Amino acid sequence: MDDPIPLNADKNQKPLTEELANQAGKIAALLVRDGFLTPKQVEYATRIRARLESPRTFLEVLKELKYVTDDQINQVIRTSYESINLENLLLELGLLSEENLKTALQIQAEEKPPKSLREILVQNNFIGEQKLVQVLSQRLGFPLMELDKSQIDRQLFSRGPVEFYAQHHLLPVGTKNGEVWVAFADPLGPQGHEETRRLFGKKVFPVVASLPSIKSILKHFQEKPSPRPAVEVHETSAVSIVDSIIMAAVQEGDVSDIHIEPMLDRLRVRFRQDGILVQFKEYPTSLIPAITARLKVMCNADIAEKRRPQGGRLFYEQNGQKLDIRASFYVTVHGEKIVLRILNRMSSVLNLEEVGMLPRMLKRFREDVLDRPSGVMITTGPTGSGKTTTVYSCINYIKTPYTSIITAEDPVEYIIDGIAQCSINPTINLTYEEALRHIVRQDPDVIVIGEIRDNFSAQIAVQAALTGHKVLTTFHTEDSIGGIVRLLNMDIEAFLISSTVVSVVAQRLVRKVCSKCSGPYRVRAGELLGLGLEAKDIAGVEFRKGQGCPHCRYTGYKGRIAVFELLILDENVRNAILDRKMSHEIRVIAMESNGLTTLLEDGILKAVAGLTTPEELLRCLPRLLKPRPLEKLQRLLGGVP
Repeated sequence: MDDPIPLNADKNQKPLTEELANQAGKIAALLVRDGFLTPKQVEYATRIRARLESPRTFLEVLKELKYVTDDQINQVIRTSYESINLENLLLELGLLSEENLKTALQIQAEEKPPKSLREILVQNNFIGEQKLVQVLSQRLGFPLMELDKSQIDRQLFSRGPVEFYAQHHLLPVGTKNGEVWVAFADPLGPQGHEETRRLFGKKVFPVVASLPSIKSILKHFQEKPSPRPAVEVHETSAVSIVDSIIMAAVQEGDVSDIHIEPMLDRLRVRFRQDGILVQFKEYPTSLIPAITARLKVMCNADIAEKRRPQGGRLFYEQNGQKLDIRASFYVTVHGEKIVLRILNRMSSVLNLEEVGMLPRMLKRFREDVLDRPSGVMITTGPTGSGKTTTVYSCINYIKTPYTSIITAEDPVEYIIDGIAQCSINPTINLTYEEALRHIVRQDPDVIVIGEIRDNFSAQIAVQAALTGHKVLTTFHTEDSIGGIVRLLNMDIEAFLISSTVVSVVAQRLVRKVCSKCSGPYRVRAGELLGLGLEAKDIAGVEFRKGQGCPHCRYTGYKGRIAVFELLILDENVRNAILDRKMSHEIRVIAMESNGLTTLLEDGILKAVAGLTTPEELLRCLPRLLKPRPLEKLQRLLGGVP
């Protein structure tokens, strides 16, 4: 190995070569220029970085070698901020990957009208707005301001055209100690600074503010109210806007929810696609009452009620396709937030082999759970984790001409011929309690309870299993052991749980790597640490990640895949439940006695197969225990189909 360069190396050396400067980055070059770093140290750090198994930023390597400190990095950024641009800063600090930057620049090139890189990065969730302004403020040493239009000095504001402020995303705030305070959304680079000095003189003091707050104030100054007929807003505009929002969501094909959110200065509409909220459009605040009223009419909700949350339901038909949409109205400080859940109402469901279970888990699930004549099978996970899809795949597997299957759901999401499905409707007093009281009198072989919500539904499930029925139901818990613990907390006796519950399946949905732009990916050290892995654990493994393309809306992901955790109650687990052991103890017993694999372990195997990414696993999955070696997981679960 090369000898390390001493920390007190001679700093009177030649400047960096162009090649070395390109490898090290702009900030490292400034550190050399200001005497905090030497070219020899840069060269040595470059060689060390090239040998690392997990990627690190160059500044991280310099800090680990103790060549520079965070204070020195901040100092050169603050003294030379006009020679650094936003992409330099975010890339070199490790807040933005090269792949994401490439994708953002590609999106920017296709945007019409054109947008700044800053806008593209925030709108496409490459970095959060709050995180960005905090980084700019902390690294540059500029105050972070929460802007309000009442703070703005009108006389100072009138010195420049609004178009200039809007173009450069800046706003003159006022004067203090002989300096003009100017709020910048992006204070980096020379753009805007020179013109600002021409307008307000050389004594300009930059501050950092969020882009939405600057836009909101500029919009306030730009708006010139003009009288418009009330009927145009309340009838024509609202109807067409609501129709266009719903139609756009349906045409996208993978939208599960529509979020219509009133804000201080606008109405924001976002779609949940592949589990992530994506910006759709924004509308002026003047349209909020009309759009809210239109949706309430469509959902048969109370138009006059604006103080309490409400629920509703609407049926929407487009191109011959009938949509069942569930609406929720929630009162906020800026108005009523509306969430529309688009239900599937499909006539066919996935086969059990298509839900995404790995081969050996699927085999055990079929033979040890679904083929049993009675008992409770619970599917658990948060809202939107695919529980209903899994339950109906199970129904599809066990459905025969000789079996009576009856369901109570809120609402029915999949329509299947040959089974008796009941949709809960509280408005006519058809509640879960009422439906379950009568369902056991219908001579069922299989009972499907849409969700265990309370002690009554839990008691019905257990009692039905005791009398020889097979019961399929769902729960909202973090993992499979949590399903057992929650039943205990519902005052269901431990001996009843141990004698009736056959299995608990926990699941999550993670985004799939886009097949059109998938490429090799080196896992970062932080991701490995978060997953509980070391570099030696993934030796020879090639992970994959989408680079971003039009097919996946430049996210690198298209579609979702389920990750599972299957707990089958054997004698050891039943005894642990009877002894009321802690959830951690039950989990360890299940892993040792019957091969329980955690959600994280199942996800790791799917990431190794290139179906998803470590980043997705960290975003979606609980990390309760250190994962076992890949070889053991392969033996327990089998290869990815």
